[in-house]
Formats: sequence, structure tokens, C-alpha cells
Amino acid sequence: MKRILALAVTAVALTGCGLLPAQQGGGGEEKQQTAAVPPSVPPAQATATSPVLQDSPAKQSDKAIASREVKVTAGGNSGTAKVDITLLQRQGKLVSLNISVTALDGKVSLHGQMGNDPGDLTLGRVSLIDTVNGKRYRVARNGTGADAACICSTTQGVWPEKGQTASLYAVFGAPPPDVTKVNIEMPPFGVFTDVPLS
Repeated sequence: MKRILALAVTAVALTGCGLLPAQQGGGGEEKQQTAAVPPSVPPAQATATSPVLQDSPAKQSDKAIASREVKVTAGGNSGTAKVDITLLQRQGKLVSLNISVTALDGKVSLHGQMGNDPGDLTLGRVSLIDTVNGKRYRVARNGTGADAACICSTTQGVWPEKGQTASLYAVFGAPPPDVTKVNIEMPPFGVFTDVPLS
């Protein structure tokens, strides 16, 4: 809990200093925001009696603000998952996103499914889409170089089985204050539309 609080305080404190923009993205993308926050701690491996848990910089809610069930097939594993967005909240110049993925049947492999390439074990492909201003917000990174780490969960070893839940998070630069809802593109779970941004 102290680590979670420390990460949240660090991220908010950095907004007072200003964030460094990374390189301009293609396709009308917003400049990626960066902050000097250490990468997350890898999640614990699921067991038959305990859920998969992940550190989060913001408090996880029990109530879903958006939800769907999806079939996930990857790496020889197949299962149905309930995906809940439990937090999409502004914190100064940043937005925190919390996601819970619960296996309803089978084995749901998240290992490497949400990164930019097969070796990327992060949530690097998840993005917020501001439909009002036509901007895409990529996951924030802790620098501007090619080796800058994603400020997000790792999916390494995350394979929830029936009844187990994986809790994941990602941090983004915030859209303008008048933007009250966004679409969330979340491979391999599709696009969640009009998700309220608090």
C-alpha cells in the first residue's frame, strides 16, 4: 500500500514540474506524455486459491464503469474473460486507468497480449481516444528515449484461470478539462466507447 501511495504521489508531484513531450505520433496522435516514475512491480503468478494482483498508482474501485465479456485465445490457451474498467480518473496532468480481468472459464492469457510487439510485456498498445478533438493518448513513459519504460502494469506471467482476477493499470497524459468521456482501445479486448472520465 505504501508503494502504491508513493507512486501516486510521485506522479501527481511531477505534474507541477511539467511533463516532457516525447516524439509526435502518426495519424493525428497527441504528443505522448512522460514522467519519471519507476516501472511497476511484476504481478504475482496466479494460484488455484489466490487471484493475480498488480500494483496500481490509483485506488481500485469495486464498481465497474464499463464492462464486457470477451473470448481470448493466445499461446495455446483459450478462455472467456470479463473485463471491467474500474477507474478512469484525472490526477493533475495525468489520467489513471485501472482494469480488472476475471477469467470466467478456461485459462485467459494476457502474457504479451497488450504490448506493442510480441516481446513487449506491458500495456503499451492500450490508448485513450478523445473523439471531440481527434487525439489519441498513448501510455505515458518515464523518458523520451527508445528504452523509456511504460508507466503501466506488466503482463508477464499473467494467466488467470477460472475465478481468478488480474488487476492492471496504465497512466496517460490527460485530455483537455472539457473532455468528459473517451474511447479506450484495449487489445485484445476491443474498443470501449464513451467511458466517463472523472
